[in-house]
Amino acid sequence: MMKRQFTWFIFYSFITIGLIACTQGKINLKAYEIANPVLPGDNPNPTITKIGDSYYASTTSNEWSPLFPIYKSDNLIDWKLVSYVFPGGAPDWAENNFFAPELSYDEEQQKLYVYYTSRIKSNNKLTIAVASAESPEGPFVDHGPLTFNDCETIDAFEMRDEDGNLFLIWKEVYFPGKPSVIYAQSISEDRQTVSGPKHELIRNDQEWEEAITEGPAIFRRGEYFYLLYSAGACCDKACNYKIGVARAKGLLGPWEKNPANPILKDTPYWKCPGTGDVLNEQGDYYLLYHAYETVGGDYIGREGLLAKIQWTDDDWPYLEPDENLDPTNSRINFSDKFNGALEPDWQWRATQKLSYATGDDGLMLAASTENDLLGSLLAQPVKSQDFDVTATVDLAMSGTDVQGGILLIGATNNSFGAPMAGVGISAGHDLIEVWITSANEKKIYEAVPSSDYGDLISLKMRVRNGDQLQFYVSKGKNWELIADSIDASPYVPWGMGFRWGVTSLGSQDQYVDITGVELNQVGSEQNE
Repeated sequence: MMKRQFTWFIFYSFITIGLIACTQGKINLKAYEIANPVLPGDNPNPTITKIGDSYYASTTSNEWSPLFPIYKSDNLIDWKLVSYVFPGGAPDWAENNFFAPELSYDEEQQKLYVYYTSRIKSNNKLTIAVASAESPEGPFVDHGPLTFNDCETIDAFEMRDEDGNLFLIWKEVYFPGKPSVIYAQSISEDRQTVSGPKHELIRNDQEWEEAITEGPAIFRRGEYFYLLYSAGACCDKACNYKIGVARAKGLLGPWEKNPANPILKDTPYWKCPGTGDVLNEQGDYYLLYHAYETVGGDYIGREGLLAKIQWTDDDWPYLEPDENLDPTNSRINFSDKFNGALEPDWQWRATQKLSYATGDDGLMLAASTENDLLGSLLAQPVKSQDFDVTATVDLAMSGTDVQGGILLIGATNNSFGAPMAGVGISAGHDLIEVWITSANEKKIYEAVPSSDYGDLISLKMRVRNGDQLQFYVSKGKNWELIADSIDASPYVPWGMGFRWGVTSLGSQDQYVDITGVELNQVGSEQNE
């Protein structure tokens, strides 16, 4: 049995003009005006499966909890965040670097497995681990890291060979000067034990692949297995990621690479396409993958895109990714009064000890000096380059030695593992400050007395072109400009894009009261 079997059961009683066409009960996605990104904001390494009548996807979390979001869709276009694999944060054994989830539904067991990569606390090595659940919306049980004889491993993918034997496909961690190899190894039906020899499938042996081949995704069509893979530099400002394909008549090879590789590279709208997953819909194949927006995409991160796979006469896949792409699809507004449970959109650092309460007074967020002096953070991925964020801090309900506010969160430089950085505005009992914190140093950009604005202080952060910031304080019905033309471009994080959020900075035994937050995307219906 193949890893996934997909059958559409979605029937429409009406046709949405210009969007949906149905033929014999099957949605013709080619007729859609596919408004990519289908997963806007920081959603790298997407994976997809179908269970019952619904589709489920997950993406990389990097350093932000809750870990590994679970999205649900009935049409592959409109996705809703419904859960997380680890809603309470990291498993005890895991340190950081949570990436490359892979969803695999076992129909016979009626169980969903999720492979993922993380770093082991005890030895700082990257490894593939696995969790499982009876329902895609959880709860998930973590089974911990798999054992690979001391080898560091990433980018898991599961596939059965032509005889039905189950294999785990994985990539050995890259080291400079050594080949970058994708392997297959036998794995038990409970997905907890790899065994036997490792079989090399492909390695970086072509000029366009440069130093790295990774992100395997395998599917079967006709007499061939097809292996999609990514090559090049994935995640910094100088990325040059591309997707190639190889094929074989048996899972363990020999594998033949497409002479036309790479089959997906930069386009006018998107750059550095890479690591994704393939869905088979009654013989039609769709690729869910990630890419940066060509202009300003570094500020947003790698977003989830959908494309239909086409076929040549000699049975090689190719992609036409520019058809019906709309990078403005990320204009999604957000507001939260914090009256009930914390909205699932909020994230916090995986290493952060978060303490908060919500209720009639809003969000009471415990202060700290964590996160490289940014304080306690609740954050969300940036989904466009132009937006306004407002928040109200109630100083009368806040501690005497704390500051609360809003910020844009990045890193000290565009390199892997760099210290956090932020540009923000916060209100304390003495001052309202606009500041830049980078490399564990805080610089005050501007400050005004809090007494000029009372106890209930509304703050605004305006972001334009992804990296140009202005900060305001509300006085009556007017917004007073406190700081103008702050350039956040030096603080773009490696591979993740900016996040926006709220902060509570100061004494750890005190709280900041934030009574509400609102984000408005420029150009959204609410603003037009």
